[in-house]
Amino acid sequence: MPVAVWGAGNMGRAAIRGVLAHPGLRLTAVLTHDAGKVGRDAAELAGLTAPSGVTARPVDDVPSVLAGLRDGAVAYMASGDLRGEDALADVCGALAAGVDVVTPSLYELYDPRGAAPAVVRPAQEAARAGGSSLLVSGIDPGWANDVLPVLASGLTGRIREVRCQEIFDYFDYSDYDAEHTVRALVGMGGPMDVVPPMVAPGIPTMVWGGQVRLLARALGLELEAIRERVERCPLDADATTRLGFFARGTQGALRFEVQGIVAGRPVVVIEHITRIVPTCALAWPLPPDGADGAHRVILDGDPRLELTIEASTEEGRAAGGNATAAWRLLDAVPWLKAAPPGLYDALDVPLRPAVGRFDLSPAIPSEEPA
Repeated sequence: MPVAVWGAGNMGRAAIRGVLAHPGLRLTAVLTHDAGKVGRDAAELAGLTAPSGVTARPVDDVPSVLAGLRDGAVAYMASGDLRGEDALADVCGALAAGVDVVTPSLYELYDPRGAAPAVVRPAQEAARAGGSSLLVSGIDPGWANDVLPVLASGLTGRIREVRCQEIFDYFDYSDYDAEHTVRALVGMGGPMDVVPPMVAPGIPTMVWGGQVRLLARALGLELEAIRERVERCPLDADATTRLGFFARGTQGALRFEVQGIVAGRPVVVIEHITRIVPTCALAWPLPPDGADGAHRVILDGDPRLELTIEASTEEGRAAGGNATAAWRLLDAVPWLKAAPPGLYDALDVPLRPAVGRFDLSPAIPSEEPA
């Protein structure tokens, strides 16, 4: 099945690697907004050594790329953080052209049933016009706070609270090419009297509220409200990381929750704890020993369950997380192709097993004793 990857940044690299490794998909094009990447082999952009034979094309070539994808899909991996309207227009254009789309970039469409009509209606109309389908999903927001806690909930009895945590520090994120995001959006290194855009009132709910609604719907809960809670912690000493210098007294850690309220208290909670150095805000929850970060699901019930996920590739931990999001989306492409046209969420699309993806080559001998 032909797939074009639109975007060649952090998520685009993961998607290119995924399409090239997927037994049921074929990479036909890579689209990039970066003129410096145009003409380069897709494998090179993804950090692979064997050439793919597919070179990156400018976004001016979108019409011709879409024309060759009537039987395939677009993995839209361009960022929507600061260009939400443009990203929605790009996705709607692909849908109207009859091409299925998978993407992590449209936060408001993680839960199409609960999203604002101004966002849902254009996507619905485009899908109807093109006879195409859309899935928006990722890691967090994404599988770490939808299918994972839903599956785990079937293993326990009465539940008081479901909490989904992302706990990370940026100290050694050499594989995370997003210094602007860390500083300008998350606010690391910024003044404590300025609220960073990522946690401005309403923004956490805009990004993660759909996940809270999805999880509540899956568990048969009717939410009374969605609330936000934010804490910030300054650095107590200057710090220098791979992302540069961060001054004492500026923001060194950020913690926030998006809470789904039932019976007057939080019962579905998505929590993020992010540090620029691992020694800041030590009273807050920490990742497992020796880890830079992890995703964790805690079901406060009987029995109490706690699941911790760490993802990594040879490129690093951030790339490992991106890869899980890319694989979740790419595995959905055949399902979307067989489904009626429309907008789907993570509860609609099954989590598919990795059929045909086992590496059965001889194991490399270990130097350690058995």
